[in-house]
Amino acid sequence: MYRVLLRISTLVSLVVLTVTGWTLAVVSPAAALDPFTGYLMAHFIGESASGEQIYLAHSKDGRNWTDLNNGGPVLLSTVGTKGVRDPAIVRSPAGDRYWIIATDLRIASGTSWSDAANRGSKSLVVWESTDLVNWSAPRLLNVAGAIAGAGDAWAPEAIYNAATGDYVVYWATNSAMNGVTKHRIWYVRTSDFRTFTAPQLYIDRGTGQGIIDTQIIEVPNSLGGYRYYRASADGQITVEGSNSVLGTWTRIGDLQHLGISNGATGGNVVEGPMWAQTNGTNEWNLWLDQYATGRGYMPVTSTNLGSTQNFRTRTDYSLGATRKRHGSILNLTAAEESRVLAKWGRTTPVNRIQSYNFQTRYVRHSNLDIRIDASVSPAQDAQFRVVPGLANNSGYVSFESVNYPGYYLRHYSYDMVLAPNDGTTTFAGDATFRQVAGLADASWSSFQSYNYPTRYLRHYNYLLRVDPISTTQERADATFRITS
Repeated sequence: MYRVLLRISTLVSLVVLTVTGWTLAVVSPAAALDPFTGYLMAHFIGESASGEQIYLAHSKDGRNWTDLNNGGPVLLSTVGTKGVRDPAIVRSPAGDRYWIIATDLRIASGTSWSDAANRGSKSLVVWESTDLVNWSAPRLLNVAGAIAGAGDAWAPEAIYNAATGDYVVYWATNSAMNGVTKHRIWYVRTSDFRTFTAPQLYIDRGTGQGIIDTQIIEVPNSLGGYRYYRASADGQITVEGSNSVLGTWTRIGDLQHLGISNGATGGNVVEGPMWAQTNGTNEWNLWLDQYATGRGYMPVTSTNLGSTQNFRTRTDYSLGATRKRHGSILNLTAAEESRVLAKWGRTTPVNRIQSYNFQTRYVRHSNLDIRIDASVSPAQDAQFRVVPGLANNSGYVSFESVNYPGYYLRHYSYDMVLAPNDGTTTFAGDATFRQVAGLADASWSSFQSYNYPTRYLRHYNYLLRVDPISTTQERADATFRITS
């Protein structure tokens, strides 16, 4: 699906809008953004329990990506369906405010695609930040509720529109019109991602052709003949140009000549077009999600967006450890890049948790249950990252799975399980422990439950749980060593 690359470096006047009456209030012009030095990708990874959340990746060259936050989710939705897909990251013209907007959809909860499309959420999920690293709690933006017969609100994007001094938020909604039910692109205008105008139809391809994924970028100096370009998954990957976000768009072409389509003509079937300019150049990469083959994103490159014949495929890229699904790329200034990497760029070592009284055995997950075993295979089932405690990051720790990023050891009815972080305070408390001197040997460690401090992590018949500890046997069972 879709994203937003906000590339405004000229002086603009911000306009504050209110839904009732559209009162205008002029704000001082925005300063030009500093030169860009890196890239940030917001994305999700798939339909697993924690895969439909917000993940981030970083790149220095715009082609080779490194997962941030050890490959785990950075933001969790606790509203609506409690899952998000297709995130778009938006920067204000002044570079002093950011938003992430995403589809409110969690297929992992058991809903079907038919239910999601016809009886799904009509809201988008929104996070807001002033520094790109500290984000607000998520909130819902009911953009499609006023569309007659709306079944969903998918694949949101947003772009600042200098002509009107506000943001155009656009997305796909499945609804009936003129006797045809399909996805069309709708839009609203907003100044604050809280209040917005009535939804208006934006793109309708006619006949029975639906469209879900589209993304608009602004091109400096109107390179190729147009100020704005948009790429849409509408059977082809169609590229259009315009000099106005809300004006008339001209079809430039598609990518059939590269053997790439959105299904209408076969070949490499892709979706989720995602634009990114290579810093300091006139080169643009259009990233396409090879969902039909499960290979993830691939870039096609152009130095003149005015003709799709200028696009070429490339192979000099890498995507990191996680599969990256529909997202967006933001070019970063040096200050933004420094903040992002300081927050999420450090790599936490991979460790194992060794039993004190069965020293050939290590803590591992098996079918999401937790036990101690010897000769663990695959080895990653017994590998964890010891991270600051989810409920208290001072003197407490949590254990994140290496091969299931975003999953943590937590107790449930005193039994230990591996579970995806759902963002609740209950989960955080259940997954947090105080590391203390080993109850059987002070050179080892024991782990005291955060929310049940009279209980400790221990094994019983090789299965892990949290229990009160009093006997010599129990102290040995509750003693472990963090090792490589």
